[in-house]
Amino acid sequence: MKKNKLTSKIDDTKAPLMDHLVELRQRLIKCMLAIVIGCVLCAPFLKEIIEILIWPFDVAIDRYNFSLIASGAEGIKLDLIATHPMETFFVKLKIALFGGIVLSFPILAYQFYRFIAPGLYRNERKAVLPYLVISPFLFILGASLVFFYVFPFVMEFALNQQTISDKNQIDLLTKISDYLRLSTTLFLAFGFSFQLPVILSLLSRAGIVTSDDLKRSRKYAVFLIAVFAAFVTPPDPITQIVLGSAIYLLYELSILSSSIVETK
Repeated sequence: MKKNKLTSKIDDTKAPLMDHLVELRQRLIKCMLAIVIGCVLCAPFLKEIIEILIWPFDVAIDRYNFSLIASGAEGIKLDLIATHPMETFFVKLKIALFGGIVLSFPILAYQFYRFIAPGLYRNERKAVLPYLVISPFLFILGASLVFFYVFPFVMEFALNQQTISDKNQIDLLTKISDYLRLSTTLFLAFGFSFQLPVILSLLSRAGIVTSDDLKRSRKYAVFLIAVFAAFVTPPDPITQIVLGSAIYLLYELSILSSSIVETK
């Protein structure tokens, strides 16, 4: 009799677990379909997307040439190169995937919300919904910071390193795959890093962390932020400092938002 009760309890726990796994699979399938649809939508505009991504490179060259001309030297003309026949083709595939992830980001966030929504109370669901609006805005804000400030500065810094002396200059031949890999990595790194206030605020609302916990963990956060910035950015201290400073500022904003959530 006891064995039958124990068996029935185990079966009862298996059923909800299987339901959650099935739902998780369905959500993941929808996320993959959203990314694929985003890739298809980006395919006709790959040339325009690549031109937009190359814009920081052109800005850096213009700034570098301006400094050269001001010093009495001649300006330079640099183009991106490909070192094997199929390199540009694979670059286009990667850019399509990058565009698909960016376009499908609101859908990915919504699918995540729909997965956790059954475990939330009605007031908690209403509290989570504003984050679905804030999250894409923060992603765009982080990507814009890279596009308009960080990446042109990084490329200008790289160009300035090619000058050894007044008579010696190293020719910089940048592969298009290396350049676009660097640009997309920075865009995604900054975009997803700007989700930190959303994530920590949700954890605070769920009672997993508190503002006091975040305050006590500042020194560990600074260390982890420095490691993350060094890992996802090119090996120059300027970009690492900019990304690390931005994430730390977001961490402090997370502490403020967590304290507001706790007060409410």
